[in-house]
Order: sequence, then structure tokens, then C-alpha cells
Amino acid sequence: MTQSAPSALPHEEDQDAKRAALGYVSEAFAEGCLDGIDGDCMAQAALFAAFQELVQTYGEEATARYAEGFPDRIRGGSYTVRPQAQH
Repeated sequence: MTQSAPSALPHEEDQDAKRAALGYVSEAFAEGCLDGIDGDCMAQAALFAAFQELVQTYGEEATARYAEGFPDRIRGGSYTVRPQAQH
């Protein structure tokens, strides 16, 4: 399977689904940490599970191309959590 990543959902529904999925993953991550699993270990396991799913869905080459953009996104702050301004 080497298909691209089409979205079957309209943009707004797709974004809602992604937010919900992130909430589930964040909850699982927090539960693991509360059970004493190191955050770094949880992060590596989450990345492994995510890449395993992407490879299964889109294939190795498409997933590798997708991952090539990570260095720029990481350096650009896409994954940096910034404190929200209080009103």
C-alpha cells in the first residue's frame, strides 16, 4: 500500500477528529506517566506505534517521505507547547 493521505472527511470534521485523537493519546500518555513509566519511554513507544500505523496504512516509502519534514517542523516550533496568555 503506497497511497497518499487523502481525507474522507470535510476539513472541519477532519480537524475535530484529529483533536479528539490527540486528546486520547495525551490521556494514555498521562496515565502511563502516572503509573511510573518514564516520559521518554512513553514518547518513544508512542512514536513507534504511530509510525507502525502509518506504514501499515500508507506504506514504507510514503511514511518515510512524510517523516522527512519533521526536522524543519521541529526546529520551526510546530511541536513546542507555548503557555497561553491569561485573560
